[in-house]
Amino acid sequence: MVTLRDVARAAGVSPATASRALSAPDLVAPARREHVQQVARELGYRPNRAARELITGRTGNLCLVVPDLENPFFAAVAKGVQARARALGFALLVADAEEDPRLESELVGHLGAQVDGVILCSPRMTDAELDRLGRDVLDDDVPLLLVNRLHGGLPSVVIDNTDGIRQAVTHLYALGHRRIGYAGGPVGSWSDAQRRRGLEHASHGLRSIDVVDLGHFPPLFGGGVAAGDLVAASGVTAVLAHNDLLALGILSRLRARGVRVPEDVSVVGYDDIPAATLVSPTLTTVTVPLARLGRAAVDLLIEAGSVPTAAESAIAAGLAAAERAQHGTPAITVGSIGATPPPASVLIGVELVVRASTGVAPAQSSVAGG
Repeated sequence: MVTLRDVARAAGVSPATASRALSAPDLVAPARREHVQQVARELGYRPNRAARELITGRTGNLCLVVPDLENPFFAAVAKGVQARARALGFALLVADAEEDPRLESELVGHLGAQVDGVILCSPRMTDAELDRLGRDVLDDDVPLLLVNRLHGGLPSVVIDNTDGIRQAVTHLYALGHRRIGYAGGPVGSWSDAQRRRGLEHASHGLRSIDVVDLGHFPPLFGGGVAAGDLVAASGVTAVLAHNDLLALGILSRLRARGVRVPEDVSVVGYDDIPAATLVSPTLTTVTVPLARLGRAAVDLLIEAGSVPTAAESAIAAGLAAAERAQHGTPAITVGSIGATPPPASVLIGVELVVRASTGVAPAQSSVAGG
């Protein structure tokens, strides 16, 4: 393990100077400070976490709470968060709330004292519960960030649900579909509410289109199987699903009923999970850059005030700039506590990927299979 003395020796300075350059950089001349920090980066130096916590009150940990780790969407976001956190020198604690808003609050309350920042991904709790979380549960110096949810002044990273739905509806409209079903997600899902609004907006801009609300379903394969029967009974020629897992369940159920996809019904998913290309027909879906979503969440959380030391802030800024140049992550400046307040939210763009599950609308609907 690289020690502070190793850094000092390689930089040609005293251990005291190296310590000041990394923990109190304003006390060191700029040229020397940058030299020491560069040597620290090259050697892979990481401050002793236990000592740092005693001195600064910081833990070097971040926390991510997701509704369901079995859902590939949340697993992919978690991998993006973990990769970015590791690159910036943080450990990540991941907790599964099992689609239970009460458990979300309990997990944040339990883990909040052990971390420097909390990321809530697609929280199911109400706005009032989110307010209480920030007001009564977390300490003032532990920032809270939301992924896939907007609320008040909390920093958040969200995907462009409205544009994703617009792309999907426009694609189906161009194929001749005029009666389109929507199989929604959980009742408490913020993203589902946004997609419903986007669906209303998109359909109003097109002529003679009929949107059929098929209801709310668990965002799982089994929920899609249940939705498939309603698709078959509704007479729609196309269906948009809240996510890919629902869409895959719909595909399975329609096949069991003898309904052909896409000859009789076209199916569109959302998220573009790996399984979307492993089924037959392959699934047309709205692709979401999930790893980028996770990276942007960590960047914005750090900007909100969770960087343990000024030295690590400098390292984080360099890594973030390199990552943005390579992957096009939204331009967020990574800074230390007391920096310019972060933007309220970061919007991540999405794109429709057309595959074999969508086709030209049938002349007459033959959905009601056996």
